Amino acid sequence: MRVLIIPAAGRGSRLGSTTPKPLVLVDGRPMLDHLSDLYEPFTQQIVVVAHPSFAASIADWARTRHGVSVAEQASPTGMLDAVLAAGPAALAHDPREVWITWADQVGVLPETLARLATIAGGPAQPALTLPTVTRTDPYIHFERDAAGRIVRLLQHREGDRMPAAGESDMGVFAMTTKTFAEDLPEFAREVVPGTATGERNFLPFVPWLAQRTAVATFPCTDPREAIGINTPDELRDVEQWLRSRRTSR
Repeated sequence: MRVLIIPAAGRGSRLGSTTPKPLVLVDGRPMLDHLSDLYEPFTQQIVVVAHPSFAASIADWARTRHGVSVAEQASPTGMLDAVLAAGPAALAHDPREVWITWADQVGVLPETLARLATIAGGPAQPALTLPTVTRTDPYIHFERDAAGRIVRLLQHREGDRMPAAGESDMGVFAMTTKTFAEDLPEFAREVVPGTATGERNFLPFVPWLAQRTAVATFPCTDPREAIGINTPDELRDVEQWLRSRRTSR
């Protein structure tokens, strides 16, 4: 069994909406509807992590879907703590893999998820698998050593000096149950909050883990699927991306 965790505790204030961000309409449907349908062929259970102020609204949505539960992140201390908040509910299903996606990554292609499933579940059984995207003016960037291993994470939001072009995650991850249940909590005990944001981010876990065990990456299918929805312009871009895919079928 695979369990999908959707950290969705954001309020979506930059979108100018009073609706909780995971329920904001994208092309006429809530973000969570898009994600539930997209991941249905690949995961059997979903844990949505919500802020207490709108957890009841997320629970109302969850009742319209099969196999969805809701966990709460009481304080906005960062994405790492949001993922950890889903731990008890996720591990209760005794999954063989735990997948994670940010709530606003609704433009991911099924082809990318199919490749994620193949690599994560393949003979090599990497501890963590993720698609990446190459882009100009990156918000985050994975630095690699001469052997191709990820050794460092640069983050614009933490004030790091960013390259003109870089390799970024796209908010989609697959890990073994051991990685989720043992390695991630160990990292959480060691991690230092970001100097600029004061938050405990999830992404520094990638180079931390890559120094200890196998982390597999592969390029996404199309750079447009990596667009996260944080602003009205990004919302419009993702809606255009979704519509273009429908018309090209």
